[in-house]
Amino acid sequence: MSAHDDDGIFRFVDGIDRREFLVRGTGLISATLLAACNSRGPKAADRLLKYAERKNLVLERKLFRHTSMDVVQAGANEAGNKLPSYYVSPSVPVWDEAARGKWSLEVSGLVANPARLSIEDMQRLPQVSNRVNHYCVEGWTAVETWTGVPFTELARLVRPDPKARYVDFQSFDDNYHESWDIESAMHKQTVVAYGLDGSPLEPAHGAPARVYSPVKLGYKNTKYLTKIVFMPVMNGGYWSDQGYEWYGGV
Repeated sequence: MSAHDDDGIFRFVDGIDRREFLVRGTGLISATLLAACNSRGPKAADRLLKYAERKNLVLERKLFRHTSMDVVQAGANEAGNKLPSYYVSPSVPVWDEAARGKWSLEVSGLVANPARLSIEDMQRLPQVSNRVNHYCVEGWTAVETWTGVPFTELARLVRPDPKARYVDFQSFDDNYHESWDIESAMHKQTVVAYGLDGSPLEPAHGAPARVYSPVKLGYKNTKYLTKIVFMPVMNGGYWSDQGYEWYGGV
């Protein structure tokens, strides 16, 4: 990996287009099956692709070292306000307090102590600031500092049941959501962030709060959070349900 923009902020994967990047991220099983698809279209390959997804999930979870830490390259600059903004609503989602009431984050599901937290509640919990890489599925990376509550602290607060093997992160961005495996959610660098680069998180990047972890590709890091649900099984996600790889690990 090399190449960068004029400011040395973003790094790109040379010579890899979006399709190839996705194939490399999901493994060769999917690529082989996709190549074998006939003229009947995607539905004809659905069973094969689901089989490939299961195999890739097993492989990636074995390869993912849950104790490894993301390390920023020496001399890398933070992207700051140049970090691209992505959302699925027609315009930047902004929480409308007049219409919806004060924002809060619900943490529920298979937990002993469900919670509903305001930003002030979250700010009273233990806080971290992680300067880490952001990995986009399109092939670029950027450096940012995310400030917020370690996910492990939220888990400690609500006390999830051992049967909770997955976590769903839900959003007010046109009901966007993505589910994760519990191991990735509990990674030491996974944070529910309310700050970016030393300032409060702004709407363009997911305010009032979002999940962020360098162990997941960008589309897995749900912005505009409203709910975190601990679950016994995975339930897909906005992009995962459209053919993107569910695991989305880095």
